[in-house]
Amino acid sequence: MKKSILIIEDNTDIRESTAEILELSGYLVLQAGNGKIGVDLAIKHKPDLILCDIMMPELDGYGVLFMLSKSPETDNIPFIFLTAKAERVDFRKGMEMGADDYLTKPFDDIELLNAIDSRLSKKEKQQAFFSRSLQKIEHLAINSRNGAAELNALIASRKIRQIRKKQVLFYDGDSPQGIYLVMEGSIKTFKLAEDGRELMTGLYKADDYLGVHALLLDDAYGETAEATEDAAICLLPKDTVLTMLDRYPDVGRQFLKILSNNIKEKEEQLIELAYHSVRKRLAQVLVRLNKQNGEKQEFKISREEMASMAGMATETVSRTLSDFKEEGLIEKKGATINITDLNKLVKMRN
Repeated sequence: MKKSILIIEDNTDIRESTAEILELSGYLVLQAGNGKIGVDLAIKHKPDLILCDIMMPELDGYGVLFMLSKSPETDNIPFIFLTAKAERVDFRKGMEMGADDYLTKPFDDIELLNAIDSRLSKKEKQQAFFSRSLQKIEHLAINSRNGAAELNALIASRKIRQIRKKQVLFYDGDSPQGIYLVMEGSIKTFKLAEDGRELMTGLYKADDYLGVHALLLDDAYGETAEATEDAAICLLPKDTVLTMLDRYPDVGRQFLKILSNNIKEKEEQLIELAYHSVRKRLAQVLVRLNKQNGEKQEFKISREEMASMAGMATETVSRTLSDFKEEGLIEKKGATINITDLNKLVKMRN
């Protein structure tokens, strides 16, 4: 059965040429000349994917995305913006609202088809990957009325968004829209020093929450969040989470525990940066990565990311890792590190 794609674009030439490319590639294509018509077509036909311009009459692309996100039947449709605007604010606003991808005009045939194929494939994998766990969450919510069940029900009802490696989730100074839950992949948070050096402040894996600190303090984000690999995330809206915290003490305790752990980790990181030697700092980074990866001895991480976590130069990381390898503490192939003597890393002298 043919996949259907809705194109919402007020420029007739762009809309019709894009439709021709897609039809020749075997897709069933629907067309709308403005945002209002596009919303009506999306609700009526429920296409498999939507391509939407940002600047349009009647209703702009952000308005289209907002209207469709209000309905459970259209909220999960992969949504790709077509835009000639590439400013940071546009990318950030689209991400916060739930856009899945961007194509900057002008784009070529291959770029268009690859973006569509990627989003459709990820949606199918996502549905298979999460359907079983979300069914369990929904079952828990039906059979229980405590805060944890309500929180799980909220997660089950939200759209799971795919983000690319190196894509920014939020910037230092942005206002929080809610709390992010990592469903798959990994997200790092970092701050930039005045000289441009990056200091990684956190690494978040599946089932970790981001943005708890900013939400509870009602303050702007104090760091930037970026995907270190392709990831899936779920945004829990600010007002909904705050209401839940007021109603359910068990949810409040859960987030206070998360916040406390984050503060503890940052305190330990500050002590390491202030008092530990290069060898000790890098050893502690490896120990921390081992813990964050579920005590797995083998994981992938770049030299740049380790340098950011340890607060040292990349060249220093390379030399120290070579020393650790010669001493039999680790094995290393490319970006893959295998810890062979965790005990010695933990007990590394300062």
